[in-house]
Amino acid sequence: MLQIKEKIAYGLGDTASNIIFQTVMMFLLIYYTDVVGLSPALVGTLFLVVRIFDAITDPLMGAMADRTKTKWGQFRPYLLWLALPFCLISILAFTTFDLSENGKIVYAFATYTLLMIAYTAINIPYSALGGVLTADPQERVSVQSYRFVFGMLGGLIVAAGTMPLVEWFGAGDKAQGYQYTMIAMSLLGLILFLLCFAGTKERVSPPKDQNSTFKEDLSALWKNDQWRILCLAGLLLLSGQVLRGTLAVYYVKYYLGRADLITLFMTLGMIGSILGCALALPLSKKVCKIKAYISLQSIAAFICIISYFVDSEQIFMAFTLFFLWSFFLQMATPLLWAKMADTIDYGHYKTGVRITGMVYSAIVFFIKLGVAIGGALAGWLLAYYGYQADVEQSTNTQQGILAAFTIFPAIGSILVAWVMRWYILDAKKVQFIHQSLKKTSS
Repeated sequence: MLQIKEKIAYGLGDTASNIIFQTVMMFLLIYYTDVVGLSPALVGTLFLVVRIFDAITDPLMGAMADRTKTKWGQFRPYLLWLALPFCLISILAFTTFDLSENGKIVYAFATYTLLMIAYTAINIPYSALGGVLTADPQERVSVQSYRFVFGMLGGLIVAAGTMPLVEWFGAGDKAQGYQYTMIAMSLLGLILFLLCFAGTKERVSPPKDQNSTFKEDLSALWKNDQWRILCLAGLLLLSGQVLRGTLAVYYVKYYLGRADLITLFMTLGMIGSILGCALALPLSKKVCKIKAYISLQSIAAFICIISYFVDSEQIFMAFTLFFLWSFFLQMATPLLWAKMADTIDYGHYKTGVRITGMVYSAIVFFIKLGVAIGGALAGWLLAYYGYQADVEQSTNTQQGILAAFTIFPAIGSILVAWVMRWYILDAKKVQFIHQSLKKTSS
């Protein structure tokens, strides 16, 4: 059984990652449109094109991590090696220069591409690390619960601190405000990554005689049907979740008409997320993880649909429903990531090859593709509904923002619940796989 301090140390790595991830999800679109001056349609295309590039970098990073052998383990070293480069690139992504229109576009594409490469290089080994801290299924849920509680704390820092810090650092200059805010956030992230490296230990290793090629790893990966289900679920889930998270600022500012409440709205959502993640472990002990996950996605979809009928003057109801959506949706998140570790064991049992980094990198790719699609949809839908930065929006635009913020994410959660009906790795099946692997290795 893992000590609490190690679970906390592992969770701090996701605090660091989420300081960047949540900033990108919540504020990069509005930074590009309202500060840099790029069109929302262009930014939507940027988000999608760059993330498609991850189709190459993600499996390569997973394969590289699987073949890494150091005195610190396979995955931990990347936290040490890449923390500083990741933070520096994050600052550059939120830095503006006096460039022409084309220059701004090139700079945005270049820095966002570098940011996603750096995120891939540090986040895939970090994610894989969670699968080798322990082989116990319940402990895996516990580890992921700690991870996402602390990850959402990073999101809370971003939600509660970004806009006040932008105003304080910028003193009327939003470009400077975003840059200095990102410097402060990145320094904090650097420290937390190093604490994660220092406080964790790898315990689950691939077979000593395993010497597969990259092509053989890809073949073994494709034979893992449960991995394919999680990839599709992750893609659908993040498409809807990121669309809603990205448009939350626009929803409050332009539909509710309360720009002064943006920070409170985002903060309340993060508090709901933290509470939901914290309750994932006790839920998994009482209810089948698969049934629980499907039910939670269905509840999240229902809340989104209800939100569509909330009038712009019903501020309290809008805030309450966003809190509840965050609570139930994020209660499911640790369950999903615990399932990823189970699919690694399943793949090892089915093919004889253990490819921790490859499995995580492939699922993370589809998750990031979902992030890209969600971000792209947000930009495209804003353009489609006639959004103009920093002006009073037309009724048609306001209603479009409302629909994109509520109905589209609901569809995503419904599809996720439907896909997960084919997932078979319940507690009984996972226990059987563990027993079989122990017999094989002995």
